[in-house]
Amino acid sequence: MALNTEFIKQMQQRLLEDQAKLERDLNDISSNDPNVKGRFEVEYPESGGNSDDDNAMEVTEYSDEIALKNRLEKELKDTVSALKQIDKGLYGICRYCKKDIQEKRLEARPASSSCIACKKALTQEV
Repeated sequence: MALNTEFIKQMQQRLLEDQAKLERDLNDISSNDPNVKGRFEVEYPESGGNSDDDNAMEVTEYSDEIALKNRLEKELKDTVSALKQIDKGLYGICRYCKKDIQEKRLEARPASSSCIACKKALTQEV
C-alpha cells in the first residue's frame, strides 16, 4: 500500500525541520570540515590548566563531543537521504526488501530507510 500524498508532505515537513535542527546542533558543537562536504570537526577544548584533572576533563569533553557529533552527522545524513527519496518518489520503500515501510514506523522515525523486519534482521533481533 503506497503512502498517500498528504502523509508524504507531512513527513517532508518534519524532515526539513529535523534537518534544520540537526544542522544547528552540529554548528553549536563543531565547524564544517572544509575538505569533506557534510562533515564536521570538533575542536579540542583547552582549559588552560596543566594538571592531570584538567587534562582528563579536556579529554572527556572532547570524546563526548566527538560521539555527539558522529551521532548528529549520521542522523543528518539519514534525514537528507530521506528527503532525496521523497524527491525521487521512493520514500517509504524499504531499501533492503523493497516492501512498504509502515506509516507508524515513519511517524516514529521519518528518516527510516528500512522496514521493521529488515531492521531487526540487520541488528540480529530476529
